[in-house]
Formats: sequence, C-alpha cells, structure tokens
Amino acid sequence: MDIKDLSKVQKDREIKLQKLRSEGFNFPNDFEKKYQISHLIEKFGALSKESLEKKNESACNAGRIVLKREMGKVVFMTIEDSSGRIQVYFSKNNLDKKLEEIKDLDLGDIIGIEGVLFRTKTDELTIEVKDFKLLTKSLNPMPEKHAGLTDIETIYRQRYVDLMSNKESRDIFIKRNKIVQSIRKNLEEAGFLEVETPMMHPIPGGANAKPFKTHHNALDKELFLRIAPELYLKRLLVGGFDRVFEINRNFRNEGISTIHNPEFTMLEFYEAYGTLEKTSQFVQKLVQDSIAAVNDSLLITYEDKELDFSKDFEIKSLKDLVQEQIEMSLDTEEQIFKAAKHKGMKIKKEWGWGKVLLELFEEHVEKELWNPIFVKDYPYEVSPLSRRKDDDQDYTDRIELFIAGREFANFFCELNDPTDQEERFKQQVKQKDSGDEEAMLYDDDYINALKHGMPPATGVGLGIDRLVMLATNKSSIRDVVLFPTLK
Repeated sequence: MDIKDLSKVQKDREIKLQKLRSEGFNFPNDFEKKYQISHLIEKFGALSKESLEKKNESACNAGRIVLKREMGKVVFMTIEDSSGRIQVYFSKNNLDKKLEEIKDLDLGDIIGIEGVLFRTKTDELTIEVKDFKLLTKSLNPMPEKHAGLTDIETIYRQRYVDLMSNKESRDIFIKRNKIVQSIRKNLEEAGFLEVETPMMHPIPGGANAKPFKTHHNALDKELFLRIAPELYLKRLLVGGFDRVFEINRNFRNEGISTIHNPEFTMLEFYEAYGTLEKTSQFVQKLVQDSIAAVNDSLLITYEDKELDFSKDFEIKSLKDLVQEQIEMSLDTEEQIFKAAKHKGMKIKKEWGWGKVLLELFEEHVEKELWNPIFVKDYPYEVSPLSRRKDDDQDYTDRIELFIAGREFANFFCELNDPTDQEERFKQQVKQKDSGDEEAMLYDDDYINALKHGMPPATGVGLGIDRLVMLATNKSSIRDVVLFPTLK
C-alpha cells in the first residue's frame, strides 16, 4: 500500500471513529471474555455438526478481526486472540439492523461476541453471533493478509505489527518462553535458588567488556549498567548460599550485529563444591532439554546444516584445537608468537602469549566448531576470574561451549584465593591504563568478600538469546529479541 492509499484508509477510519464517538463509543472496558479461542477449539473442535447442534454450546469471546467476507445479508469474519483463530458468522436473522454496523468494522478492529457454536457447510467450526460489541477501533490498517508483514525494518522497529501479522513470529517468542521455563525447571530441581542482583554497579565487573555509564542525581555518583552479575552472585556464595542462579539482562556498550545486541539475556549460576565434570554434564543437559522443549528431535537443522545434540558433547583443549588447525607447535611462548606472525596476526604491544593464543583460536578455530564441543584449558592471562590448573599454572580450569561456530556458555572453577584475585585485578587495571577499554577495574569490596572465605565453586554463564536462535533456526538475534536495538 503506497502512502497516498494509506492516508486515505487512515482518514476513512478516523471518520468512522468520529461517528462512533458521537454515538457514545468510548473504547469500552466492560466486556468479559469467558475463554480463549484455543479452549473452544480443543473442547469442541472434534465434535460433529449434529453433536454441536444438540449441545447448543454458547461462546463468549473476543479478538482482533483478521479476515472479513461480506455476502449480502451475511458476513463471515475470522477473529484472533493470542491462542488462535476462529471463524464467526453474522446474519440479518440474528442481528437485523446491527448488521449494518458490522459492515463498518475494519480489519484490525477488536470485537467482543456472544453466540453459539456450529459447523458450516464446509465443516468449519464457527460461532454464530447473537450479539457483538466493538471494543477497539483500529486506525491503522493491518498488513496484507496473504503476504503478511515482510519488511525487515518494520518487523524489528514495529514488533507489535509483526506479532499481529505473523504467527511464526509469535511462535518464536512462545518457544523462547518454553526454553526459559525448561532451564528454570532444571535449576530449581537441582536445588538452585533464584536471586536478583543489582542492575546498576558502582564498579563494572564480572566480564571483559565496555560498560554503559549512567549518573545517579541524588547520590551525585557515576554508575554502570551491569555487564555481568558474576561478582554479586559469588558474594552470595561467601554469604552461605551454596547454589544460586539468575536469568538476567546484561548491557555492553559494544558493536551491534546479527549475533550481538547491546542488551541481552544471560543465565548465570554458581555451585559451591561443584566440579568441572559435574558442571559440564549439567550444562549439556540444560542445552539438550532446551532443544527438546521446542523441537521433536535432538537432531535439528540450523542454517541448512545438521546439528546433533543426541550424543555427549566432545571436549578438547584450546591449545590442541589451534595446533590441529594451523598445524604448528604451540608448546612455548616463542612458538605461539611465531605462529601468530606466520598467520599475519597484528599483535598489540600489551598482549601476552595467552592473549595471542586466544586470538589464534578465535581467528582460525572457532568458526569451524559446528557440533557441540566443550573447549577447555584457557590461558591464565585471559581468564581473570578463573582458578589456575593444579598441574599447569599457565592455564585455568575454564571451559567454553561452542555450537555452530559460536560461543554459547562460559564456565570455570572460580578463583577463591583473595591474594591471587587481587593480583589479577591489578594486572587488569594496568591493561586498562594501556588502552584496553574492556579490562576490569579493581573491586576492593569483592576482594574483602573473598577474604571472608568463598567455598570452592563452579560458575556458568549461558547466553539465552543465542540458545533460542539455535533452537528456532534463526540467524539473527533480532528475530528472538522482542525489541532489538537498531541504528
């Protein structure tokens, strides 16, 4: 519909609304909807025409008009609520003069109806309307009924129109809810306590990321939208809670892409006395159950390629994966820097061998990891909150889960040595002073908490948005976030 036609439609609807107002219409709020449309379909959808006639079952429903057909003295419509669609039938026999009012109703209007259920000659379950009431007048037209809403910009910027027009979009967010429910159920059954931690932090921490800044006027204090809840959740371990989790919003002042949104949803959970092996198994179960919650099989298709979640996830060390891919030895610091130069990597002066090794992994390995795999043994330098390995102090007890070439989860044995943590914070401060905007700040209160004693623990961060993308076969994070941030 071009702008000229759109303006005409809007004008016609505004005239209708003015007429309705003159007759006393005021967007009423006194209609009581008895059931969702899905209830009628589930309860009576299998009954025959004869059975429905015998029952004389009444229906009191409401919904948006999405289809309309006028046939002389009768009008057929399809109304829709959040649960489904049903056909409604208006005839002069039942409504007399009110039939003319029906003809003034437009697609997008919301009506309340009272009537009885029957089946048409084409055997379609239908409500024969005995009375109706206009509840909401729509001034803007709906998208074309056959094509639906297809413009990507409108889909993301006017999600309400997308949801109104495209059942597939509504289904995605219903599936998202099922995935979150599955995750929460698993955690609660495992004895984890759901908690809420601050969204505004005096010191940004818990991840290497650039934060958003804000200002509290009453306190005259600079605050930061949280980049991660990690340090607060671990304070709860110090306080005596053994198992805690939070499904949270995080904010990072970084780039926007098909896989990055400035605000996103994460699951973080922490278990005192947990082990990497036990945690790996639990993360695997969370992912598998999430896939199963919205798919018929653990063998799914993502971006036209098969993904198999039915088996135990593979586990390999980061260094071994890089060595296999670039076919060069990486046993020493010298060999790592040599390999990086050989691959044409631009090395920043503040980078140590651990950062260089991670960059080699991200550049040459990450995108090749298709089926689920746990990547273990991250360098100490790039793991400021992870416990060092007992048998190799240069590496940490840290694992990341990769699927379809992307990171989905990050977890490790938590560093609970206050002296070691203090030293790593100081190193992070040096990196920030050298120009690394994503490096962490020194958190004195967190160090004080650790000095009270935090039990050995594992902690996990898992991206909900990416998991939903995976489970629903969507390539863009904007398809699984109701209101994505746009340029």
